[in-house]
Amino acid sequence: MNKITSLFNIKYPIIQGGMIWNSGYKLASAVSNAGGLGLIGAGSMYPEVLREHIQKCKLATSKPFGVNIPMLYPNIDEIMKIIIEENVKIVFTSAGNPKTWTSFLKQNGITVVHVVSSSVFALKAQDAGVDAVVAEGFEAGGHNGREETTTLTLIPMVKEKITIPLIAAGGIATGAGMLAAMTLGADGVQVGSRFVASTESSAHIDFKNTVVETKEGGTQLTLKELAPVRLIKNKFFDDVQRLYETAPTKEELQTLLGRARAKRGMFEGDLIEGELEIGQIAGLIHDIKPAAAIIDEMIADFEKAKQRVAQLNF
Repeated sequence: MNKITSLFNIKYPIIQGGMIWNSGYKLASAVSNAGGLGLIGAGSMYPEVLREHIQKCKLATSKPFGVNIPMLYPNIDEIMKIIIEENVKIVFTSAGNPKTWTSFLKQNGITVVHVVSSSVFALKAQDAGVDAVVAEGFEAGGHNGREETTTLTLIPMVKEKITIPLIAAGGIATGAGMLAAMTLGADGVQVGSRFVASTESSAHIDFKNTVVETKEGGTQLTLKELAPVRLIKNKFFDDVQRLYETAPTKEELQTLLGRARAKRGMFEGDLIEGELEIGQIAGLIHDIKPAAAIIDEMIADFEKAKQRVAQLNF
């Protein structure tokens, strides 16, 4: 029995990343209905908007789903109160110390998973009592670890240190990628970028189309002084690079970034001045399709990849 499917009571060990401006209830419920675990991304939602999405997700699926909560969220106390009131059973936490909320969530019967970028943080999460960790390599889109450790090296390093279930993330959009991660020690995978380019994603259609058009080398990690983030190379990205040529202060970088830049790009579709967060794997994403079709495609590819591996010899 697979540890991840058992932990969440799902069919496939595929978790949809809880991405800001992309992961509303429509995507989360579609992934859950297709046999994966859908996550609502709380990071771009006011508390009452999150409550609405949780309630709508319950109506849209009878299967397990969860909520991803960045712990740097300014309304974190109110968010946690809503999680309890709405009887959410699965919470993925990120961007903060897992000790802060894990015991509280566990006391309320919630399965807790924490997102990490290193084996050091994975151990801290395990010590804090989480049920599993997501180890995310720096191929991933959006905010990222400072260590720049790739998924290929991160997964076995984390596997060597922890005993709880391990979910791999970063650069995974195919069944072959899923098999590779599981061969390295992961029990399941978290997929973000591929689900951005899904019918049910709440991203703007212009952003989805840009993801499909993005080629190898079309993204880069930047703004490390604030919080490392992987972006598509558009005008805003070029503006950041030009500012770097002047040896800017953190304050100057923050001024350029401004407010709501990610919303402007991904949710409102401003492809010029917006922040367009996506992973390196975008170069392998060639179409927009329903979440269920993405999962079916991944599982079929996973089985084909297993057959190829079985034929390897030397």
